[in-house]
Amino acid sequence: MNRIEKLNQANTPARRKFVVGIGLLSVFTLVSGIFKFPFSGKKKAPVCKPETKNKTIKMLTQDGRLVEVDEALLTANRKQVTDSELQNWIKK
Repeated sequence: MNRIEKLNQANTPARRKFVVGIGLLSVFTLVSGIFKFPFSGKKKAPVCKPETKNKTIKMLTQDGRLVEVDEALLTANRKQVTDSELQNWIKK
């Protein structure tokens, strides 16, 4: 028993230093986080909205070119074209 008590007493200062070190580190981190966060040196610039562009839709012309058309210029009654109609419509 004497040996075990001597080993425990020898390890106690090292453990205490370790625990105190971890405690000081956590307190320092907490304090620096509290005081530094609201007063950070970098200020965020206001977010500028990009220019609003009219939505465009890619469409195929009769001669086979791909063009972008403003969505406001199209009529509301659009329908899906079948493959056979598309093949007959394109001029080659």
